[in-house]
Amino acid sequence: MNRTGFTTTIPLEILLAAGRIPVDLNNLFITGGRSPELIETAEAQGFPRNICGWIKGIYGAVIESGIRELVAVTEGDCSNTRALMEVLSLHGITTVPFAYPHDRNPQALSEEIEKMMAHFGVGWDEVNRAGESLESVRKKISEIDRLTWEDGLVSGEENHYFQVASSDMNGSPEIFEAEVDRFLREISCRTAYQDSIRLAYIGVPPIIDDLYPFLESHGARVVFNETQRQFSMPYGIHDLVERYRAYTYPYDIFFRLADIKQEIGKRKVDGVIHYVQSFCFRQIEDMVVRQQLSLPILTLEGDKPGPLDARTKIRIESFLELLGEQK
Repeated sequence: MNRTGFTTTIPLEILLAAGRIPVDLNNLFITGGRSPELIETAEAQGFPRNICGWIKGIYGAVIESGIRELVAVTEGDCSNTRALMEVLSLHGITTVPFAYPHDRNPQALSEEIEKMMAHFGVGWDEVNRAGESLESVRKKISEIDRLTWEDGLVSGEENHYFQVASSDMNGSPEIFEAEVDRFLREISCRTAYQDSIRLAYIGVPPIIDDLYPFLESHGARVVFNETQRQFSMPYGIHDLVERYRAYTYPYDIFFRLADIKQEIGKRKVDGVIHYVQSFCFRQIEDMVVRQQLSLPILTLEGDKPGPLDARTKIRIESFLELLGEQK
């Protein structure tokens, strides 16, 4: 039970060097099969209805799973994380703060990393060795991403799964890499998808559980999952501090957009789905996204786990019809 949770992607290498089993609490919440019940648990215990579903889901997942220690990202992610830490501390759970500096200052980031290392009792040598041990699986996940947009052998949902899972390597890098290897062998015999519309998905991973299959049932496929790809540390950087300075998600929208623009051009994207979570400050960033990207954009808002509602399905169908006409 040597598990350590975290609220969003952190330097995974530190937990592995310390012999901890890493648990991305977002993945624990959304894949456990009881997501709606976990949110209900949080609301029954006093969380307001107008608080992000991910925060409530993480709270419920921590309480139900028995995790006793977590790393909470207090800068660079959800603005409600500090309050979540305080509430969880009432349950006797150890919370370790970690902050991504807004200005990506390398010294400030290095200091945050070293504070986290000190808490877990590891040094640079052990952490760097852990980073080297992850290089192989991260390269293979990048290959899955390439096979998505360049060879057309991977669905948008499969791309989403492997990149999201790379945030904690499903708790075991060795077992997860074996799963990645099996998948790569399996798809080598596939016929390429013949979709007519290529999409980029930007924003946080969806709380909606049937978005990708619905898109593909209408001849569209996501060939770029923006934030999910960032979890896999796709740039092949060896220096730990620079690796997490290149990681775009916790920094400002303009830094993210530089990566988004490059990738949608390379991947020949026809349109963009911008997913925003209800009650999240990142909804405001949609205004910037619309001014900075020239492609057609559909903004989707999600609140709680579950399937697409009828209204959202109609909006997606209309958007895909528009993109089809433009092509």
